Amino acid sequence: MRADARHNRERILQAARQAYAVHGIDVPITTVARRAGVGAATLYRHFPTRAALITEAFAEQFARCVAVLEEALEDPDPWRGFCSVVDKVCAMQATDRGFTAAFLSQFPDAIDYDREHSRAEKGLALLVQRAKDAGRLRDDFDPTDITLVLLANSGTVGESQHVSLAASRRLVSYLLQSFQAGHADPLAPPAPLGLHQIHKLSPRRDRPTAGAEV
Repeated sequence: MRADARHNRERILQAARQAYAVHGIDVPITTVARRAGVGAATLYRHFPTRAALITEAFAEQFARCVAVLEEALEDPDPWRGFCSVVDKVCAMQATDRGFTAAFLSQFPDAIDYDREHSRAEKGLALLVQRAKDAGRLRDDFDPTDITLVLLANSGTVGESQHVSLAASRRLVSYLLQSFQAGHADPLAPPAPLGLHQIHKLSPRRDRPTAGAEV
């Protein structure tokens, strides 16, 4: 790739990341191109589909999520590993409006999301079991409760990243305390939720009106 083409590609990705973080992934392609200072034709030469642009723009964050889970599973302290996943993923979600939709939506020509969802859910289930076996996580905690955590945390996302992060930290602190072993009161049965359902259930306050430019 020529130097000018590489430069245009990076400008497009930077503009896309900034727009998605503030407004969510429904930002029009023309807006991303305008922010990057390139024409729509240039954008489409590098990213022929909207899904391709979103996937590439969030590739770094996706890799971070995978790394967070892998590091937690390698942590010799199962409870610390469990808490780190909840804390770090919720922080990423709270500071980036596009996070939930980008990672938990399905795009036919992007990442194999069915496979990645399956991998993530298996890893989370193992993380939960390790924390239970260590006697730190309450016995009635279900892996699907992670989905509930992310749904609840999505409500902390607002206009200010500083406020969103502070609200998320507070919520996570409350939740992690309630997840610890030793709570005698029984819970309602777990909800039949998987990670793939988050994008369907999350409030879409970040969705622009049809055709709107931001």
